[in-house]
Amino acid sequence: MSTPARITHLIGGTPWEGTAERSGAVFNPATGEQTGAVDFASAALVDEVVTGAHAAWQEWGTASLAKRTQVLFAFRELLHARKDEIAALITAEHGKVLSDALGEITRGLEVVEFACGIPHLLKGGYSENVSTKVDVYSIRQSLGVVAVISPFNFPAMVPMWFVPIAIACGNAVVIKPSEKDPSAVNAVAALWREAGLPEGVMNVVHGDKEAVDALLTHPLVKSVSFVGSTPIAKYVYETGTANGKRVQALGGAKNHMLVLPDADLDLAADAAVNAGFGSAGERCMAISALVAVEPVADELISKITDRMGKLVTGDGTRGCDMGPLVTRAHCDKVTSYVQAGVDAGATLVVDGRGGEVDADGEGFFLSPTLFDQVTPDMSIYTDEIFGPVLSVLRVKSYDEGLALINSNAYGNGTAIFTNDGGAARRFQNEVEVGMIGINVPIPVPMAYFSFGGWKNSLFGDTHAHGMEGVHFFTRGKVVTSRWLDPSHGGLNLGFPQNV
Repeated sequence: MSTPARITHLIGGTPWEGTAERSGAVFNPATGEQTGAVDFASAALVDEVVTGAHAAWQEWGTASLAKRTQVLFAFRELLHARKDEIAALITAEHGKVLSDALGEITRGLEVVEFACGIPHLLKGGYSENVSTKVDVYSIRQSLGVVAVISPFNFPAMVPMWFVPIAIACGNAVVIKPSEKDPSAVNAVAALWREAGLPEGVMNVVHGDKEAVDALLTHPLVKSVSFVGSTPIAKYVYETGTANGKRVQALGGAKNHMLVLPDADLDLAADAAVNAGFGSAGERCMAISALVAVEPVADELISKITDRMGKLVTGDGTRGCDMGPLVTRAHCDKVTSYVQAGVDAGATLVVDGRGGEVDADGEGFFLSPTLFDQVTPDMSIYTDEIFGPVLSVLRVKSYDEGLALINSNAYGNGTAIFTNDGGAARRFQNEVEVGMIGINVPIPVPMAYFSFGGWKNSLFGDTHAHGMEGVHFFTRGKVVTSRWLDPSHGGLNLGFPQNV
């Protein structure tokens, strides 16, 4: 077994040269082998990095839009050229198949391309002569140092939901990636320096709760962007806002797919398998609850089962359909839900435990798993499992299905499969969920729209990327201006009026 490689902080584009008191193990999920040891930042180191970022922001925040755009375009070209290398890092540490890793980089590139239009996105409004020789205009300015805390399931894409827009708006960034798969963020951060971003504007600190708390409480950190589980999202939101920061904390999900009797069941079955088992179900937009309006459940389950039988689980570098879960602990947790579903009385249609796997070594594998006759009181329905476990719930009508979805604590994403335009339109208006797909199983918006859910899937008022992202990373000012000539002199203590 080879010696685990050291993975350390990237401060202003330069690897940290200090000695960490604590570190965490990084594994190849397909083999179970420890491949890396990631340094954990102390609160003192976070303070040092944030202080340096604040100094760098004072210059970058006043850089011209032309300069910022040049850096963004250069970064876009570098990321596009190196995407295969970064995808390989994702597969090696996360376990998702290479094609999926490339897909997340491509979706991240869409946000970079959106941010390249920052000169237009930051344009304010101007009204001339609102009162006699008085003009009013609006401007947006950067915040300062902003923090990003990103999850393990999209180690490249989720950081790019926030970082390109934050930098384009003139901020300095300190990102704390997941300690489970940290190398992709380091690789992407190095490209910013290569693209011409000034030293100190983009920084990576690795770590655990100590580093997170240091960012949440540091007086120079002005905003926090977070994606992760709902309990941690709530903690981040409450702690960050209590310390005077604006926070966007995207939490967990339990995404439903409602299938009406008139739907194309082949299309629905394809979608359920793709959205339920892609990336081993480790997506916040994964479909984990399929709501079948009778009488389609039996036929739909038969079609899904047939498709599941053709899937190959294995090492993500070998051209399989689905890879391992990210860690042994997470795999064990997801596997325990399978037994919990059986114990609760659900029908285990396809058991992914002990399935055939195309991989070397003792990886963290659970093959695709399918339950039928699931009820809303079962833990396999109430909990966000975050693994390749798909549950089928049977309902008698559209109204019953809608009520089931709306009563769920989460409101991240949902989908409806139907050939009835009226039903689809009614669903998009009545469902209490932030992102909706109509015959689309994973309704992730394009970069120029904004990403975010409702209810316990989002803490804070602002969604990710799109114009909401631009507004989150800037502050607005309104300027009222009048250039006087001598005839406007004199005292007048009355309330100003527009005349």
